[in-house]
Amino acid sequence: MNSIDGLSPPGSAMDRPSRSELAGLWILDPNCVFLNHGSFGATPTFIREEQRKWQDLLEEEPVRFYEDLAMKFMEDSRKALATMLECDAEDLALIENATSGVNTVMRSLRFNEGDEILVPDHAYQACRNTLDFVTQRWGAKIVTVNIPFPIEGQHVIIERIMAGVTPRTVLAMVDTVTSPTGLLMPFEEITAKLEGVGVSVLLDAAHGIGMVPLSLDSLGASYTTSNCHKWLCAPKGSAFLHVRKDKQENIHPLTISHGMTFPLGDTTRFRHEFDWTGTRDISAHCALPATIEFMAGLVDGGWPSIMQHNHELAIKGRNILCEALGIDAPCPDEMIACISTLILPQDGATNGIPLHEPDPLHAVLQAKYGIQVPVWSWPSPQGRYIRISAQIYNSEDEYRYLAYALKKELSV
Repeated sequence: MNSIDGLSPPGSAMDRPSRSELAGLWILDPNCVFLNHGSFGATPTFIREEQRKWQDLLEEEPVRFYEDLAMKFMEDSRKALATMLECDAEDLALIENATSGVNTVMRSLRFNEGDEILVPDHAYQACRNTLDFVTQRWGAKIVTVNIPFPIEGQHVIIERIMAGVTPRTVLAMVDTVTSPTGLLMPFEEITAKLEGVGVSVLLDAAHGIGMVPLSLDSLGASYTTSNCHKWLCAPKGSAFLHVRKDKQENIHPLTISHGMTFPLGDTTRFRHEFDWTGTRDISAHCALPATIEFMAGLVDGGWPSIMQHNHELAIKGRNILCEALGIDAPCPDEMIACISTLILPQDGATNGIPLHEPDPLHAVLQAKYGIQVPVWSWPSPQGRYIRISAQIYNSEDEYRYLAYALKKELSV
């Protein structure tokens, strides 16, 4: 690695950086500087092999697996999650992703014409689309709360969200960590305030489990959904939906199946409906107990230490980029978890590229430098953004290398 204070001297090249000493537990492409764990996660080899064992067990005797074994396996996975999430395992449903969790809640609920649903303008677009779809069907109304970026502190978010509450507000969708801006929301305080005035909270914790501590029973949100394939590093297609007991009667899976009419026995209708929605590959869910244990064993101090390490690394990476590009950090350190978004220096020729069109800088970083990091334009506020992720396989040198590439390509 070339020695750099503010990066390499003009005209010099910089060596491809190394990852951390734990990176060998993943099969990440050695030619890729992978700074985008936040989009889809990355699963260690051990966990991928664990999932394969469950798939093999299924295929050895599919009828026995589904009819005699599957319910126990899913119960074990819910219990492992419940221990980490500090909640009752009976309140958890195993689903495929957090967007499905938002859809499950929103498409189960009934609204009256004129009901208001509160949502910050930093919400994940797929989930915002769900809210738009449902409110149009019922004649309800979306109230969008503007969150500034850059931002002074979490108090601004609390004040703006609570200012948006009216007597007609029935539900609010709140993020743990925003996808576009990477802001750690004060979701505990927001949830307590909203639920305290009778507004149900749908917590979109797509960036949740494995990234920030979650204590769901004490949190008290009506609904919480989170991806396990992101910061937990579980196999793809593993997520959960937590529904508070007093809300379960009205929440049904997106696929209505046998569970709607099965005799209850010693369980609940919620359990029956969500545990069996038809034939599906549940191997990703079956691998959750091993995933939680394996990842916790990689670092002294387990999951709390992993979260703290990734938090500190994300701040270091952000600061390296800010210094190299001559820009200010857009939020305080306490508003960063494991991802960080920066507004890139203005460039009139490239600022404002539509969200669904590939940004040329993203393509250049991939093709020329082997860097995988999202670059896009976004309207709130209008600008060109870059978002870095920090996972235990990353190293500080990777952010220095990104800073070097950005300085070269943006001519700053």
